[in-house]
Amino acid sequence: MKFCMVTTFYPPYHFGGDATYIYRLTNELARRGHQVDVIHDRDAYYVQHPAEPTQCYEQHPNVSVHALKSRVGALSPLATQQTGRPWFKSKIKRLLEANTYDVIHFHNISLIGPAALAYGRALKLQTLHEHWLICPMHVLWKFDREVCTHRQCLLCTLHGRRPPQWWRYTGQLARQLAHVDRFIAPSRFTRRKHLEGGIAAPIDVLPYFLPRDDAPVAERSPHPRPYFLFVGRLVKIKGVQTLFPIFKNYPHADLLIAGEGEYEPTLRQLARDVPSVKFIGAQPHAQLRAYYRHAIATIMPSICYEVFGIVLIESFAMRTPVIVRDLGGMPEAVEDSQGGFTFRTDDELTQAMARVQNDPALRHTLGENGFEAYLRLWNEEPHLQKYFEIVESVKRRKVNSEG
Repeated sequence: MKFCMVTTFYPPYHFGGDATYIYRLTNELARRGHQVDVIHDRDAYYVQHPAEPTQCYEQHPNVSVHALKSRVGALSPLATQQTGRPWFKSKIKRLLEANTYDVIHFHNISLIGPAALAYGRALKLQTLHEHWLICPMHVLWKFDREVCTHRQCLLCTLHGRRPPQWWRYTGQLARQLAHVDRFIAPSRFTRRKHLEGGIAAPIDVLPYFLPRDDAPVAERSPHPRPYFLFVGRLVKIKGVQTLFPIFKNYPHADLLIAGEGEYEPTLRQLARDVPSVKFIGAQPHAQLRAYYRHAIATIMPSICYEVFGIVLIESFAMRTPVIVRDLGGMPEAVEDSQGGFTFRTDDELTQAMARVQNDPALRHTLGENGFEAYLRLWNEEPHLQKYFEIVESVKRRKVNSEG
């Protein structure tokens, strides 16, 4: 089959887990003999990061990447953000109209533009990596202080210092979404949020996956003291700052923070009086696996509606339990695996940390539960099986409707 992935960001021109998922899906399909094109927007990346990325990503020979870069630079994503149309990106339409794709899979199209959903005649999927379809700020994080439970989109957009998207009030989005044959949500929570937000369309649930990696992991811990681990982009909504008061009064283990991001200077300032908090930066894959393996548990304290946590299945793949805030899509990984704990209060988090640290048998059981669930639900084999079931289901539905 011939696939086309359409997304704003694609490695190495990316910032988060959704692009990593697209890269993994693209190359897993290619390894199975399929042809995959990728269309992404380098101009959008340069708006946030003017320098070239430093990481390298190998692509399977069956993958062709079309990186869009216009002569007008940042004006291109700005025009798209303001109009919902792929201005200065005519290559998108040429590729989607000219090629005989079997499946066009849209992902994060915030700076591609929803008008691109009309291009091409293939079966069309869209994965809901964020809440962008129902939130102009993408993450349902209101006024930079709380999760959104009551919409005030215009005021929130202005507070976030972004230009209002007046096209959202014209009905354009609903018209373009009608071109999508099936939506895919990484979690049941995300599916529910989009249905509540007015997306009246079929939405299947398909969580992210992590390819199986049987490479050996260092037997010696990379850190001299017992530690809990946070992995992720250092932004406010990840909630790392909420852990500092807890570790200030928890002398039994350190907190290692793996990642980088614009909130890092603030986090370092907030943690200046908490010596057990250690910033270890972005880690290469092999070293990060060692940090996971030897951690007491991985803590995910996000204060926003996360769609799904790739970090959680990375931890499970190393037989390490997780402790996650009971918010958004991440608790589903604990529910489906029995591989950790959820918490709502600081006391509940502290109790969960102490239980896992003080009971090695419990930690082992939780870690094995997580690993078994990873094999059953979240590696490439079950993921691709469900992915093709969705594709075939959409095909049958289109044939029946046309017949």
